Parts: sequence; C-alpha cells; structure tokens
Amino acid sequence: MNYRHAFHAGSFADVFKHAVLCRILHHLRAKPAPFRVIDTHAGAGLYDLTSPEASRGGEWRDGIARLKEAHLAPEAAALLKPYLDVVDALNTHGALKAYPGSPALIRAWLRGNDRMIACELEPLAAKSLAYHLRRDARVKTLTIDGWTALSAYVPPKERRGLVLVDPPFEQDSDFRRLAEGLGAAHRKWPTGIYALWYPIKGRSEPDALAKRLRRLGLPKILRAELIVSPLSDPSRLNGSGLILVNPPWLLEKELSTLLPALAGALGRDGKGTFRLDWLAGEA
Repeated sequence: MNYRHAFHAGSFADVFKHAVLCRILHHLRAKPAPFRVIDTHAGAGLYDLTSPEASRGGEWRDGIARLKEAHLAPEAAALLKPYLDVVDALNTHGALKAYPGSPALIRAWLRGNDRMIACELEPLAAKSLAYHLRRDARVKTLTIDGWTALSAYVPPKERRGLVLVDPPFEQDSDFRRLAEGLGAAHRKWPTGIYALWYPIKGRSEPDALAKRLRRLGLPKILRAELIVSPLSDPSRLNGSGLILVNPPWLLEKELSTLLPALAGALGRDGKGTFRLDWLAGEA
C-alpha cells in the first residue's frame, strides 16, 4: 500500500480502529494508577476533512459520516459515544470538517498523571503532530521511526499502558515486521496492552500474520476484523484488522456488540462482516 493518511482520514478503517482504541482507553482510565500510551506511527494528529487530499479521496463519507448518520442499537451507541463525543467536540455546528487522529483521541483520555509518546517519521506529518499536541506536558512528540520506537520505549516507567502500532504498510515486509516487533516488545514488557492494526485486501497476508503471531507463544491474543466489502478485488482495501494482546477483560464482550454494529453501518451495499476470535488464550 502507498499510504498517506490525509487521503484516508475518517475512513471505515479509522472508525473501526479508533472505536476500539477508545474502549481500551476507557478501561485504562477506569483504574486510578497512571498509564502511558505509546503511539508508534502517530501521523499528523488532526485532519482537515475539507483539504484537497481528504476531498479527493472522500473516504470519510463512507466512514465517520455514515457512522454518525447510522441508527444504532442503544448498547452499541453507548459504547461508541465517548469516541463520537471527541469527534463532535472538534466540529462546531454539526458539520464534519475535522477528524482526530489517534494522538488527539488518546490525549482526550489522559489524566494529569498519564503520559503519551507520539512518534512520526515523515517530516510534514511530524511537524503537524508537534503543532497539534504542543504545550501539553503529558505528551512527548518524537520524529523517529515507529519500528525503532516500538523497541526503544518499552517498558515505560508506568506499570500500565498501551502500545498502538499502526504502520503505513508501504513495504511488503510490514506484516512480518509487525509480528517480529510485537515479539521483541512483549519480551521486554509482557504485561502491556498492544493494539496492532493491519489492512485487509485479501486473506493471504492477514492469515500469514496470524500464523506468525501464534508461533510467538504469547498468552492472550484477540483478533478483531471488520470487512466492508467482499474480498474478490484484492486491489482495494476491503477491510482491516486489529491484533489485541492482553486486552482488558471486558473488551471481548464489548466488541461482540460493536463489530456487528460497525459492519451494519459501514458495510458497502449491506455486505459488511466481522471476525472476533482468539489466536491464543481464552478461546
């Protein structure tokens, strides 16, 4: 994939990833002890949906715009509300003009003693990230390769926290690096929560990733996938997945409610599907 996030901000893949991210943050915040979030491929932090890039792709119209217009069951709506509240706070008068990247969402959950490290290597995105997160003592932005950050910043001094790994998948090796990077980081910080995003065009690469992850021998790996269109056209992004290591204990139950709702709201031509299963652990 040749990935520039400004073209894809607010897409179905963002909605899925960020809805799950916010549930994890909700559970981290529910306990008094401080936590740290490490966002290894943070992007620009905030996106203008009226920009030429976002307007050209228009993927937000089939993502966040469709979700906001969807009629959801009360339980799913309640789970999504904290995430959508952050989106709404950036958009006055109800018009969708801005969309938060993962760093902006994470910052909304930080308390006074919680911390975030947001890493981005691409110069323009890194400059934007530093600007959007400026003057916040809880946040450190770094212009650094995300794969390097995955190894360098674990374990944090806080005993609790999350590592979000959301690479651009511009290289064929990124699927392999995802498994290798997780294995190395987990050996250093086995109690941390890890959320690893990946694209789904067809089944070969996601299934190969699952095999590599099983071979790592980690105790708890939950897989969640959202498919918005059939996998018959491998040239397009048909879905995306999240690998969740050491997920909060209520998260599987919440995802069993969220995933069907997101599939119904975001599936193309009513053909959305989902998968939720354990690669290792509680199944």
